[in-house]
Amino acid sequence: MGKAFVDRHAITGRMSKIKHKIVVLSGKGGVGKSTVAVNLATSLTLAGKKVGLLDIDIHGPSIPRLTGLEGHPLDGTENVIFPVRKGNNLFVMSIGFMTPDKDEAVIWRGPLKFSIIRQFLRDVEWGDLDYLVIDSPPGTGDEPLTIAQLLSGLDGAVIVTTPQDVAIDDVRRSIVFCRKVGMAIIGVVENMSGFVCPHCGETTNVFKIGGGEKMAEEMGVPFLGRVPIDPRIVESSDLGISFYEHYSKSATAAAFEKVVRSILALPDKTLATIPSDLGNPEN
Repeated sequence: MGKAFVDRHAITGRMSKIKHKIVVLSGKGGVGKSTVAVNLATSLTLAGKKVGLLDIDIHGPSIPRLTGLEGHPLDGTENVIFPVRKGNNLFVMSIGFMTPDKDEAVIWRGPLKFSIIRQFLRDVEWGDLDYLVIDSPPGTGDEPLTIAQLLSGLDGAVIVTTPQDVAIDDVRRSIVFCRKVGMAIIGVVENMSGFVCPHCGETTNVFKIGGGEKMAEEMGVPFLGRVPIDPRIVESSDLGISFYEHYSKSATAAAFEKVVRSILALPDKTLATIPSDLGNPEN
């Protein structure tokens, strides 16, 4: 029995305990994808769900800082890794927990990235979860392709964009990528859509709006909503606290709630099955 077959069975066993698995993608960097992923995960925990947050951005892991867990040590045994727990219902895993120097650069090619993501899926003891939110790096490279290869029973992708044309163009490529690898698309989120005044709460359209919604309609994918700019998001991210939790009455939090309602409406899936091979870089 080959190692790849054994690994796939081990991954299937771990993932079968998780009801929903969602990957957060973006076509380019700087659109707030990781912030959306963190606030989505936090919103689900506040809805009473047990949630895992997996950071597969190997070269630029930001989840430890965004969750206030930077520098937290990992615990585990030879074959099991325990995710870092935050609060009662959020469990976090990132390569950022495995590099003692936060300024250390991870200089890896595709096969090494495939191996560490496989290890996260195979060896991390997530336990029984309602949701696993996977934060992928921008683009359509090794990391999201590895998830498509190894993770069966994936609900699909939430794709984050901003209203600008350059971001919209890249999101189109992300949608084509999902279709080529057989990854369902839950929907598109237009982030940084308007500016929320922290004093009066009014929204001003600093940039154009509606580009994400128009593109989603043209590409035939669901549009999940617009999330406005709020200066407190930057402050919360730097402090490692949940914007959604601390500013639950804000317009931006209300926008996240709309996205979360779409996620909560996903139908429960059956137990995972072993996926077909899409080109293991180790083979």
